[in-house]
Amino acid sequence: MKQILLITVLLLLFGINSFSQSAKKTITFKSTDGLLITGDLYHSSDKDAPYIILYHQARYSRGEYLEIAPKLNAMGFNCLAVDQRSGDAVNGVNNETHKRAIEEGLATKYPDALPDIDATFLHVTKKLKASKVIVWGSSYSAAMVFVLGSKYKAQISGILAFSPGEYFKIDDKTISDYAKNIDYPVLITSAKSEEQYWQPIYEKLNTNNKYFYLPEDEGFHGSKALWEENAGYELYWEAVNKFLEQIK
Repeated sequence: MKQILLITVLLLLFGINSFSQSAKKTITFKSTDGLLITGDLYHSSDKDAPYIILYHQARYSRGEYLEIAPKLNAMGFNCLAVDQRSGDAVNGVNNETHKRAIEEGLATKYPDALPDIDATFLHVTKKLKASKVIVWGSSYSAAMVFVLGSKYKAQISGILAFSPGEYFKIDDKTISDYAKNIDYPVLITSAKSEEQYWQPIYEKLNTNNKYFYLPEDEGFHGSKALWEENAGYELYWEAVNKFLEQIK
């Protein structure tokens, strides 16, 4: 715990460049329905380290994690940030998966991204052969990770959900229905005003290792709460650090 907190303090004070040993590589692989997915693979100095799969929020891309993933590398995690077909662009990074889906005439609403969510998990476990996997969602994908987490619960070590909610149903089930099957560690966080949207999901989780963080001020929606440009980002990081330390 002390080591991770010390690394984080140094990162926050001096930035990631001096401390991160990450190497970013853009890759492609097929979704479960054949659509080509684009992702950024961030390797830490330890190629056998646990993997965190990073899914982005609505109208965004894998660029949501340009600042976040190298810090997770410095904490000892490998990361894969992917473009889901429901999205657009952020931080100067276009969503290539969304672009291909449009070109191929495929639907791009939130639930339509489930094949991409699923295929990314299978790529990390089967192709990259990760021994430990943590899944991380932002906004609509924060809801999706509970669907994924229910399906592959024996292979997932933890969930981080930034601003989840009952945004849709999958196979006529609510996100809370899927949360009932989650029996491993979960962290939920959001803007302060969003608690009402995820509290029913939190209550259904079938684990004693469930945690949440709410800022004293309003805070931010999704994973961008961790961006250094947003006030209070250090406190969001503190909650993330404490959670990841227990499941690393």
